[in-house]
Amino acid sequence: MAIIETEALTKEYRLNVRAKGIFGAVKSLLIPEYRYVRAVDGIDFAIEKGETVGFIGPNGAGKSTTVKMLTGILMPTSGRIEVCGMNPAKDRKRIAARMGVVFGQKTQLWWDLPVGDTYELLRHIYRIPKAVYDRNLEMFGDLLGLQEFIRTPVRQLSLGQKMRADIAAALLHDPEIIFFDEPTIGLDVVAKEKIREFLRSVNREKNTTMLFTTHDMDDLEQTCKRLIIIDHGSKVYDGTMEAIKSRYGKDRFLAVEFAEKAEPVYIPGVETVEREGSKLRLRFSKDDIPVSQLIARLSQTQAIVDLTVQEPDIESIIREIYLGGIRVEPSLSGVS
Repeated sequence: MAIIETEALTKEYRLNVRAKGIFGAVKSLLIPEYRYVRAVDGIDFAIEKGETVGFIGPNGAGKSTTVKMLTGILMPTSGRIEVCGMNPAKDRKRIAARMGVVFGQKTQLWWDLPVGDTYELLRHIYRIPKAVYDRNLEMFGDLLGLQEFIRTPVRQLSLGQKMRADIAAALLHDPEIIFFDEPTIGLDVVAKEKIREFLRSVNREKNTTMLFTTHDMDDLEQTCKRLIIIDHGSKVYDGTMEAIKSRYGKDRFLAVEFAEKAEPVYIPGVETVEREGSKLRLRFSKDDIPVSQLIARLSQTQAIVDLTVQEPDIESIIREIYLGGIRVEPSLSGVS
């Protein structure tokens, strides 16, 4: 049974339409007019226990509204939604004890208290058994290096330390589901990798279901096995990370260095992106010409000193989808 399930999930907002000028304001007051905006439009998906899912889309796509409905903050206009077998809006308190939330730009830590005191307060709020609390604190302390700042007031922490402390706080009570909103925003490369490795370990050890909303594609590529993309409130893709890269990441780049000055290349389906001195950068589609054939044809004309084949990254594919450059086919995305 899915731990999160939605069916025809819809959320509409009613907005007041105000006319301009004094007479318009009076008219709007006496005879109000409204327009309806559908932020989420009939979304269906099911997430199994232990899955790591990236839930993404351009700004205004409906991600935050959907997550707020999943956590019980908002009530759907229509449709069905179940989290841990319960209705989030009706069973919000019971569900809150079984989920955690991490916001990259907000904190649940008490600003003036040391991190350890915050954890003690959370232990009492969530009624965490002492044995569970001690075990989790030890595990998280080892993986996240909490001991170096656990007695430091939150206001004195660096951004990376605060984010590590926040993630540990959200996981202390062993939630079945955890929602991440930009969990590595503003962090350096080392801090990001430390957090990603920690999340992979928690998912592996505790089978915690994780849902990520982020614009950092590296976060998704390194932590998520599945991707759900929404746009204008509707689901446009639901599948594995590998499937979207295989299906829509057809373009490859070949960087070649020749023994002598690079000559122009005239091969059907191959575009010269850059030519400087003895170096060439070519773009080609794997469907038009296999890389082995392209290299063979190049080596027939000039001696090759070095070459590199660059695979498409998930960020460029997602960017093209957002911009409309890639049309996702419903039959391949799980959209009915």
